[in-house]
Amino acid sequence: MSAPRLAIHGHFYQPSREDPFTGLTPPEAAAGPYRDWNDRIAAECYGPNAAAGNFGRIGFDLGPTLGRWLRRERPETHDAIAEQGRGPGAMAQAFHHAILPLASTRDRRTEIVWGLRDAELRFGHRPAGLWLPETAVDLLTLRIAAELGVRYTILAPWQAATSGLDTRRLYRVELGSGRHIIVAFYDGPLSAAVSFEPSATAEVERFVEQRARPAAGDPLPDGHASVTLVATDGELYGHHMPFRDLFLEALTTTPSADLGLELTTLGTLVAEPYPAALPVMAIRDQTSWSCHHGVLRWSGECPDAADGRWKRPLRVALERLAAAIDVVAEREAAGLGIDLWAARDAWADVASGYLDEDAGIATIQRAAVEGRPAVAGRTAGDAAGDRLAVLLRAQGSRLAMFASDAWFWDDPSRIETAQALRLAAHAARLVDALVGTRVEETFTSDLRALRSPATRLDGAELYALALRAVDQPLPVA
Repeated sequence: MSAPRLAIHGHFYQPSREDPFTGLTPPEAAAGPYRDWNDRIAAECYGPNAAAGNFGRIGFDLGPTLGRWLRRERPETHDAIAEQGRGPGAMAQAFHHAILPLASTRDRRTEIVWGLRDAELRFGHRPAGLWLPETAVDLLTLRIAAELGVRYTILAPWQAATSGLDTRRLYRVELGSGRHIIVAFYDGPLSAAVSFEPSATAEVERFVEQRARPAAGDPLPDGHASVTLVATDGELYGHHMPFRDLFLEALTTTPSADLGLELTTLGTLVAEPYPAALPVMAIRDQTSWSCHHGVLRWSGECPDAADGRWKRPLRVALERLAAAIDVVAEREAAGLGIDLWAARDAWADVASGYLDEDAGIATIQRAAVEGRPAVAGRTAGDAAGDRLAVLLRAQGSRLAMFASDAWFWDDPSRIETAQALRLAAHAARLVDALVGTRVEETFTSDLRALRSPATRLDGAELYALALRAVDQPLPVA
């Protein structure tokens, strides 16, 4: 009889902290003694786990915005993670950590396309799995992912709609038109213990005896080996919980015979021929792992927030801005003979930092004109290429402004919401300067509908504070 299997998954993510106008990350005093939070978390978590080889022994996803920062600022750590991600444990992640069920169909596709491409560039192969930000899910998101070649994802147990869930199994979610996706539901109590109980992981032997093996339970009724999945934020291992990286190293380097458990990854399991058809499971649409009220945390007055009345007006203002930018950008791109949406999807290599902007524009232009001779990059004075670059730069910021962090906390006066506002300003000002529109003016007016519970400032005032270091709109070229 096969030993029960244990899979550990770490979700490693940090939002973009670069000022979109300068490309620089401002110092963050709260991260002291380090310069900023990325710097601190890299020292406490990413570096130690990479040095220990932990990424090569667990399943993990690395947020593209974090991966881009690591590649630029901590290349040794980045390269170690990338090398360890060449195995089956690595998953992709939707690019900007937007809540996909709240995004437009077109935006969901781009976020997934960019995330898959980023992982392919970083790890040297396209992972079979996709991490959904906050595990926020609905059937449309899963359909788009499956159409793009994604084979599996991870969800919380309360996101299953069908009764009789046994989290020790893999399941198949039917998506229509002959498509399906494999879903692993993580073990809720065990994942919570690893996340929030320091004593649970004080010793590997005690963790296995008192937590992991009891969670694995008896063999499945059909005799198949079970898999118990622990899914947590990756920053838990050394940042949120000091020395937890050492526990992870000790656990994953202990021989399976000593543990009485076979350590594996979901990527390994999905790649194996499964001995029988996976049972079908329905999911609960518009749910997530970090909000027990669906996706209200990022869209409305979630009961978990003392006063969440600001959240819906912020989303509406950003959605109206995105729609205005898209109308202008689609029209302008069409005038250049470019399909904006195909070009945006193809911008992934530039967004990930693996291709410079000139080469990216040249690639898109070649694809748009059949038989166009290959060129190394944009030529000087290429006005069409210059205009297209501005439109795609604006699209990058306009997508990034929907990162989930802007709504996650209780008040919009935090740095996360300020970053979303800066990204919105960057996108709006690029388009206004290029075309002569006034989308920023309308956006500022829309922001007056929200108010910070803590500071009593309205959204327009918070916007001005977020942009106080920006003296003037960006030049077009």
